[in-house]
Amino acid sequence: MEECIFCKIIKGEAPCFKVYEDEKTIAFEDINPVTQGHTLIVPKTHAENLYEIDPESLSAVHLTSQKVIRAIQKALNPIGVAAVQLNGRGVNQIIMHYHLHLMPRSADEPPLAASDCGAQQADMEALKRTAEKIAAAVE
Repeated sequence: MEECIFCKIIKGEAPCFKVYEDEKTIAFEDINPVTQGHTLIVPKTHAENLYEIDPESLSAVHLTSQKVIRAIQKALNPIGVAAVQLNGRGVNQIIMHYHLHLMPRSADEPPLAASDCGAQQADMEALKRTAEKIAAAVE
């Protein structure tokens, strides 16, 4: 994709602060970090979101994320790391190229908003109906 900033980073046409790279993925620091060490894991094959990404690229992103999260743990010693992946503008996906955020949290930082999404106790009957609907749609 010509206009995709992540594709430009992958091609070396735009700068980044690279953390890791292999034949299928690249990991670099987010230029608008939520926390120190906020790192993005990006497949080298362009796919807009989880709906479109091929299984091989998806697996590669998550294998890379495990390497990078271990490096974050070793380098920054966070008390936790949020792994966040957004799909579509309706949930604030800004760069339309699949990517996984790793956001470490240190003890002196406030709680991450990504880890408090407003969860509340569900109506069990409604939950059952929703689960049945989704299960019936799985291909």
